Amino acid sequence: QVQLVESGGGSVQPGGSLRLSCAASGSIFSINVMGWYRQAPGKERELVAVIRGDGTINYADSAKGRFTISRDVAKNTVYLQMNSLKPEDTAVYHCNAVVTGSSWKTYNYWGQGTQVTVSS
Repeated sequence: QVQLVESGGGSVQPGGSLRLSCAASGSIFSINVMGWYRQAPGKERELVAVIRGDGTINYADSAKGRFTISRDVAKNTVYLQMNSLKPEDTAVYHCNAVVTGSSWKTYNYWGQGTQVTVSS
C-alpha cells in the first residue's frame, strides 16, 4: 500500500504563486509516473503536469509557461510550482502516482486533494 500526502494549497490573488508538494510513502519499488491533476467544480478531472521515471515531463497547455513540476527522487516527492495564477486555476489539485511495489505489481494511487483558490 502507498500513501500520498499533499501540502501547499491555499488562497492567493491573481498573479500570485503557490507551491504544491506530494510525498509518497509505503511499499515502493519504483515510481513510474507521478504528477498532478485538478478538478474544478462541475468539471472533469484534468491533467496538469506529470513526470515519468525517466524524467520526461508533460504539461497541460494551460500550465505551460506558468507551472513547473519537479521531483526529489530520494524523497519520493513531487512538487508543482505555480506562478502567474489565474482565477481559472481554482480547483482541487490531486496528486497521482503509478507505483510498482515490492510485490512487483503496479497500482495507481490518488491523494485526497488540496484546494487552490485564486481570487481577488
